[in-house]
Amino acid sequence: MTYIHELSHWPEFRWDVTALAAKLSGVRHLQGRLIGRMENLGFQLREESVLRTLTEEVVKSSEIEGEKLDRDQVRSSIARRLGMDVAGMIPSDRNVEGVVEMMIDATQKYDEPLTEDRLFAWHAALFPTGRSGMAKITIGHWRDDARGQMQIVSGPVGRERVHSVAPAAPRLAYEMSKVLKWFEQKKSTDPVLDAGIAHLWFVTIHPFDDGNGRIARAITDLALARSENSQQRFYSMSSRIKAERNQYYDVLEATQKEGLDITMWLQWFLDCLEGALNQAEETLRAVVEKAHFWERIKDISLNDRQRKVLNRLLDGFEGKLNLSKWASLTKTSKATAGRDLEDLVRKGVLVPVGSGRSTSYELAGVEAGR
Repeated sequence: MTYIHELSHWPEFRWDVTALAAKLSGVRHLQGRLIGRMENLGFQLREESVLRTLTEEVVKSSEIEGEKLDRDQVRSSIARRLGMDVAGMIPSDRNVEGVVEMMIDATQKYDEPLTEDRLFAWHAALFPTGRSGMAKITIGHWRDDARGQMQIVSGPVGRERVHSVAPAAPRLAYEMSKVLKWFEQKKSTDPVLDAGIAHLWFVTIHPFDDGNGRIARAITDLALARSENSQQRFYSMSSRIKAERNQYYDVLEATQKEGLDITMWLQWFLDCLEGALNQAEETLRAVVEKAHFWERIKDISLNDRQRKVLNRLLDGFEGKLNLSKWASLTKTSKATAGRDLEDLVRKGVLVPVGSGRSTSYELAGVEAGR
């Protein structure tokens, strides 16, 4: 099997401009429309949209790699780093802090050069203990292939599917220098296409022992931020990649084996970006709905526990809210939780669903469980 990086003209990528033109134009239109709509929200709602989007990006990027991060910790970490005054902030584990640090650096400093040292810093942030799971890995440097040549795989342990074999370690310094030089050059291609090319190029090289997928998605976010000349992120590519994970690996594998024409990959990338932009409409709706909810109940007296849990429901509570979960979230007794819930039902803020021990609660007039 000959992989794309083994071809004599690597990395002279080519693509069919005509085949991509309509899709690229449509994506650019969606980008502009979304940014325009978000800017019309006002500062507070726009800030809330950015917080939701970055939280989703960090959580979903980690989920693609099989790592489930605590969403509240991620949200709190992002809010602290961006200087946002939000309710219910909690401490964050160091693995959360590391991936948030990388994402904030990529999106908030998108106009700074992407360098070898910057990538090494991102990698070190992702693995603060110097280990991936139980395995010790090379941190903040290109892999050395001490455990064998790097393969790009997906699937559970023991049933992995190999999509390609990456370039050998001795090639990495040279290969990455070419990527980084290209990334910072003035180019005639549309910056959105540059984002897709950068993702593919980096993933193909797979220069680190671990964390390549997350770093590739951070590079993509940086490139997309450059395409918009904005720090503010209103859509999550990782969320769409997670939703289309199987297709992502299918297209990636096919691209690795079918020569230097990457039209198919760029078509998929634009489709994925289009999906992310359309999905951002849900973020916009949720942010506006949250603002309307608090405006509607602004004259209702609430205690701190009630405000905390209501915010959790509005920000995307997983599962159903019941008495036990309320007690757990607020660190109170079930008796206190019961009084809090009964008070909110009486005031028309919550609606009970079911009866007896199976009773759960939803926000009145708002779709719960988002």
